[in-house]
Amino acid sequence: MFLSRSLSSRLKPSTLLSSAHVSSSSSRPLSSITRLSTSDPRMSGIVIHNDLVYLSGQVPSDFSGSEKGNLSLQVTSTLSKVDALLEEAGTSKSNLISAQIWLKNMSDFKAMNEIWVSWIDPENKPVRACVEAPMASPDILFEVMVIAKK
Repeated sequence: MFLSRSLSSRLKPSTLLSSAHVSSSSSRPLSSITRLSTSDPRMSGIVIHNDLVYLSGQVPSDFSGSEKGNLSLQVTSTLSKVDALLEEAGTSKSNLISAQIWLKNMSDFKAMNEIWVSWIDPENKPVRACVEAPMASPDILFEVMVIAKK
């Protein structure tokens, strides 16, 4: 932590403690992190930090097979994966806070939105962003990453 000399000289030593040393009123550390779905050497599939659940970017399971070139199948199967991962983390799409969506082609926006609207909980819609982006594989048409409350 960087503080100017004039500021640090006026602060009591107890105010200079890092948040890692501070506990909440329940004596639980403020930074509780759990990592699930860690078989991928590059990342965790799920990270739970305190009461927030972060999912890594999710893509269709069979994007180069039966789902190749089919946006509806790719979106539906990806959102099913999101449902399963949220359940594994002890939450659901009703607790979504935020969603980030990547489309290979923005001309698919309307079709994707129709599926999205039928999938989300209409009483608990998350904030959302959607952009067009090149994908890790040319066969991937849709990717989503979400944050939910536990």
